[in-house]
Amino acid sequence: MQGSTLFLATLLVCNPSWSAEARLKTAPAAATASSQTTPPVAVAHAPASAETPVRALLVPDQETTLAAGMSGRLTELEPRPGGAVKKGQLVASFECSEPQARRDMAQAELHSARLEHDGKIRLQGLQSASELEVELAAAAVSKAQAQLGVAKAQLGQCRVVAPFAGWVVKWHAKPFEGVNVGAPLIEIVSNRPPRLRLNVPSLWLSWLKAGTRFEVDIEETGKRYAVQLRQINGRVDPVSQTIAVEAELLKNDPDLLPGMSGTAVFATPQ
Repeated sequence: MQGSTLFLATLLVCNPSWSAEARLKTAPAAATASSQTTPPVAVAHAPASAETPVRALLVPDQETTLAAGMSGRLTELEPRPGGAVKKGQLVASFECSEPQARRDMAQAELHSARLEHDGKIRLQGLQSASELEVELAAAAVSKAQAQLGVAKAQLGQCRVVAPFAGWVVKWHAKPFEGVNVGAPLIEIVSNRPPRLRLNVPSLWLSWLKAGTRFEVDIEETGKRYAVQLRQINGRVDPVSQTIAVEAELLKNDPDLLPGMSGTAVFATPQ
């Protein structure tokens, strides 16, 4: 056995081409085996389909927070949260004795300026007043009128009225409380049917258009409502890859209130 091994070793040393030929024969076999190895396949994420649950929120058609246009003490704040208001209805008022006094003073100054102007005109007819004096008297009248307008505008800030019909949902101040200019007073929402606001995957833009109809399940009422897409936002959120849309109810339900939420149900696009 040892003799055979020594004989083979001697042949390899004497014929090195045999060793190189053997390596050339084994290399293609290794390359073939490597080529047969399955390459890694990237897993593609499936796009969001219409079955993807989307949360929806009911928002008021109009809402606003009325603020104080002056500094002073509130004398009235009505109605209480939950109460209905009409457009133009008084909802807050201030103690306004000082603005009223300014208006009365401005009215007196205007009356005095007009008398002065009329007197200058009569004197001019008697050649006892110059054209310049008449013009200065007319300018004084215009100035007094402007001052009266400012006083009336300040007095108008004593009353806060509802800009639209709806409901009072929150008080930010209390009656007989002193507030500063710009302080929030009362929050009002419209009594018109609420709108539906939701964020949908941006991939849906290939088939989701204004006028698309779908349904929404509202959790607070336990009912399903038919809605129609009304408006699509003009920008996609780059972080969440969603876009904000708004829809309107096809039929109003008085049980629906702003702030309720649910899940939108879309039909599978064909």
